Amino acid sequence: MPQDTSAPVKAAWYLLGPAFVAAIAYVDPGNVAANISAGAHFGFSLLWVIVIANVMAGLVQYLSAKLGLVTGRSLPEAIGAQLSRPARLAFWAQAEIVAMATDVAEVIGGAIALRILFRLPLLLGGVITGIVSLLLLLIQDQRGQQLFERVITGLLLLIAIGFTASFFVATPPPGDVVGGLVPQFHGKESVLLAAAILGATVMPHAVYLHSGLARDRHGHPDPGPHRRRLLRATRLDVGLAMVVAGGVNVAMLLVAALNMQGRGGVSSIEAAYSVVHDTVSPLIAVFFAIGLLASGLASASVGAYAGAMIMQGLLYRSIPMVVRRLVTLAPALLILAVGLNPTRTLVLSQVVLSFGIPFALLPLVRLTSNRALMGIDANHRITTAVGWVIGVMISLLNVVLICLTLAG
Repeated sequence: MPQDTSAPVKAAWYLLGPAFVAAIAYVDPGNVAANISAGAHFGFSLLWVIVIANVMAGLVQYLSAKLGLVTGRSLPEAIGAQLSRPARLAFWAQAEIVAMATDVAEVIGGAIALRILFRLPLLLGGVITGIVSLLLLLIQDQRGQQLFERVITGLLLLIAIGFTASFFVATPPPGDVVGGLVPQFHGKESVLLAAAILGATVMPHAVYLHSGLARDRHGHPDPGPHRRRLLRATRLDVGLAMVVAGGVNVAMLLVAALNMQGRGGVSSIEAAYSVVHDTVSPLIAVFFAIGLLASGLASASVGAYAGAMIMQGLLYRSIPMVVRRLVTLAPALLILAVGLNPTRTLVLSQVVLSFGIPFALLPLVRLTSNRALMGIDANHRITTAVGWVIGVMISLLNVVLICLTLAG
């Protein structure tokens, strides 16, 4: 009789989920602001940045998940175990700044969406976003990780629909899309936006988080067939999640390049909504706003989850989630109360995130290439070499970004 191959396939699909939670970080409101700004100002020319950043993110997320599976530790725990107490506290301080920058982007994005949809004041919208994100976290705390994964994956699907719906009305010229895959810059502002896109795609808190998600979902299996099967499922999980996230990011830039390039005043997400409303369709504009709202709510909860994992791994103490939520929520609400330009703040928050990337990425490559720690699942030499190249490239880009920012 022929063998039933459906069971392994079903089992493989059952193992998916952690990467889709981490992938929310790649479609957060910071991505929306950076991608729309890039498309509106420079058309299709920065499309290559999204593609390269997404490929980098795929490798990084797999290494993070592999670290959690093989060692039974999250990345913050693995880093903290190798640092002295002063160094560990300093490392936590920079990670905390990155976590706050993450929350700024996510809460402001949710607040903008609520103002677009319901005309709510930004500050009230920020408070509502913070409260809803806490409720989503309570699902994980009270009902378990798998239900949390399903809720977040559902929101990811809603985000994808919201930001790709306009393609049912108009599609970009193929020649322009192909031309955007050729590496190019157009002055200082394009480099700043490229760094913002990179900071919004290879997100430090997602790198920290994925190791803990994989560990909590799959445990710490011993070397052997079961671990190899979990690692194969993890590669599939990461690949599918990054295809979805990358497709959404590409769609954001293409929509902006197609509908907003050359239009004066398209410098904010709300202005982008108005352009979509007037040039594409009011219904498509509502989908756009709903996608932005789902992005803010989901990414705010995932960001707070990552912040708690970072704090526990580096400070060796567990902080109540409500307190943790208030700590990272405060800067975002302060920015909304002061009245700073929300879209510009979103873009600059992604630049802050890009500064935190080397602190997450370089230790990850070093740890996963350590055969004493990882055993037979240590990185292949080629993987390690590619990881170091990615880390050095991002670090050098940050140096250039600092110089451009100071010069301006």
